[in-house]
Amino acid sequence: MELDDAIAKRTSVRYFSDEPVSEEVIRELIGAAIRAPTASGLENWIFAVFMSEEKRRALYDLIAKGMMEYYRAVNLPEDKMEKLRRRMYGEGMYRAPVYVAVFIDRRVRFLKGKEFDELEFIWSVESAAMAIQNLMLKAVELGLGTVYIGVTNFRGIEEKVRELAGLDGNYYLVGVIPVGRPKGEVRPSRRRRGVGDVMKLL
Repeated sequence: MELDDAIAKRTSVRYFSDEPVSEEVIRELIGAAIRAPTASGLENWIFAVFMSEEKRRALYDLIAKGMMEYYRAVNLPEDKMEKLRRRMYGEGMYRAPVYVAVFIDRRVRFLKGKEFDELEFIWSVESAAMAIQNLMLKAVELGLGTVYIGVTNFRGIEEKVRELAGLDGNYYLVGVIPVGRPKGEVRPSRRRRGVGDVMKLL
């Protein structure tokens, strides 16, 4: 598959089949992820892979709580929130055979001193985000679907995801990526803004 094809076909997949994803395939995804640029060459990321049914169920419940927090924050009416609950717990939205939680270790840094805390943090998150994109594009090549989950970063939820991953407070969760075979046809969405809308020639 050409890179252009993978980029064009990548889209957010929210429903997955029950077909398992092997550890070998996961290693391919992580292998692609760690080829991403990493600020100062630190490679201070860690990829917690949730494959057991017990861990996946616990993480899924945390994703559901995060979704509710998000929709409360945007003042979604209660009837629409109930519809979302039905999609999640009835139809299995975001239920996947594998979840990859991407963390950064905030202790690993290049510039010392408190004045660089924010900059080092931003660089680390950017590095992890690029790794996530690599992982997602590799997933497309392998016929898998992914979606970025950021709602697990709400206070009280992120800590529990870290606990599930066996990590302490030195680690920061950048995002959770469900991975699996798409359930049904995948149709990449079109962007509302084209190249001419977002590019500024100087």
